[in-house]
Amino acid sequence: MLRSIASHLRAFRRDQRGAVLVEMTMITPLMLFLSAGVFEFGNLIHDKLLMEAGLTDGARFAARCNSQMYTDAGLAINCADIATNIAVYGKATVAQTDTPRIAGWQKANVTVNMAFSCTDAVVAGVTRYRSTTTQVCTVRAAGTFAYTGVGMLALVGVGPITLSGHHDERLIRF
Repeated sequence: MLRSIASHLRAFRRDQRGAVLVEMTMITPLMLFLSAGVFEFGNLIHDKLLMEAGLTDGARFAARCNSQMYTDAGLAINCADIATNIAVYGKATVAQTDTPRIAGWQKANVTVNMAFSCTDAVVAGVTRYRSTTTQVCTVRAAGTFAYTGVGMLALVGVGPITLSGHHDERLIRF
């Protein structure tokens, strides 16, 4: 009886048929978890890039919008509101059926500062802005977005991630 068990154990030790199945069973959950993390990180970066593109577009519009010129012509225009629409929706006027660049991003999460700030073009010998004047004025569009689609990363304690960004654009008025 003991010899029979020993011979079965020797045969089992030499047999390689189930080794791949055991290895695959051990590695598959880890690979699935890592793959889900890579896809989720890609979605996060995609949303961050969309947000930054919107903030850039909004700041660019705000830097060129001159509401005083429209007021003098008898027209009413709110440059900050239009710049916020451009940042979030990609267009100046928004209808009820329009969807934002990022699902869930709202105008309340974006601030376009039309009260421009002026800084020195050259600071401590370093040229920050190429300019013929010593002062350069900029407007800023800033925003945040609560990214909640962490998926499987929530299993390891990663909760909602707040993306934030801003874009400064040189003030160009006509």
